[in-house]
Parts: sequence; structure tokens; C-alpha cells
Amino acid sequence: MAFELVPWRRRRQSELAWSRGGNPFLSLQREIDRLFDEFLEDFGPSLRWPSLRRRGRTWGVMVPNVDVSETDQEIEVKADLPGLDEKDIEVTLDENVLTIRGEKKEEREDRRRDYYLMERAYGSFERAIPLPGNIDAGGITARFRNGVLTVRIPKTGQEARSGKRIPVKTG
Repeated sequence: MAFELVPWRRRRQSELAWSRGGNPFLSLQREIDRLFDEFLEDFGPSLRWPSLRRRGRTWGVMVPNVDVSETDQEIEVKADLPGLDEKDIEVTLDENVLTIRGEKKEEREDRRRDYYLMERAYGSFERAIPLPGNIDAGGITARFRNGVLTVRIPKTGQEARSGKRIPVKTG
């Protein structure tokens, strides 16, 4: 029976995270969050903070998922912003960078006979998306429906670099 020896080098955890397209700092943050959750569970439910730590949010920082697609006629940007209202969202264009920013303030109050609970959470975000120079800044539209912001950016044959605020409409 013959065996082949193949050189093998053990890869560190951080190398594995980067090679899979992941961010090792995000993995570290999730691991620390998990450890804090386990630690706080020992002190009972009063120290759990579910409203501050939901999927996509950690300690007041929201990280919305954004999809960008492009055709010959337009660029479409879709951002998942559940729980927000159109008044909480601002979309701007400056130097061919589309910026989506917003904030959400949440307050929960629970009064019962034997206790009183009041929680407040705050989350803000800002995403900047660089765009090519051949866009029609005057034709940009933004619609917000069912927690999804859709921004449509028409293309032109010429380059433009002006700043503009884009109104967000419902529907």
C-alpha cells in the first residue's frame, strides 16, 4: 500500500474568514456578543436587551442590506429598511455618490401590577454607494414600500457631478 505525502499548512481562523469572503472583525463581534449574552443570562431576564440587538443591528448601529443592479438604461438600488418610515430616511446625491441615511428611535413601555419596564433603543445608519459619471441626476426617483427603499437612477451619455437631495415617496 502506497501513501502520498501532500504538503499541508494549517490555516489560521482569520485566513479562513477572509478566504470565504467574510469579515473576521464581524465574526469577532458576533462571538463577543454571544459571550455577553451567555454571561447576562446568568443574571436573569432583566439584563437581556433584545430590542437593542436584532438581526442587522448591534448596539444602536443598523447595517441594512443593499442590492445594486444595473442595466443599459438605469441603476437600481434596493435597501431593506424594516421598521422605518419614509420620514426616517434621507437620500442624497453628491459628487456621484448616492447616500442613504436614516435613524430609528424605538420606545417600549410595559406597566404591570408588580413591575414597570421602559426600554429605549436608537439606531442610525449611512450607506454611500459610488455611481458612474453617466447618470441623470434630475431623473432619480426613490420609493419606499413595505420596508424596502428602491432608488432608480437613469443613465445618460454624458457625465454629471452635481449635488442633489432626492425626495422619498411612499408606494
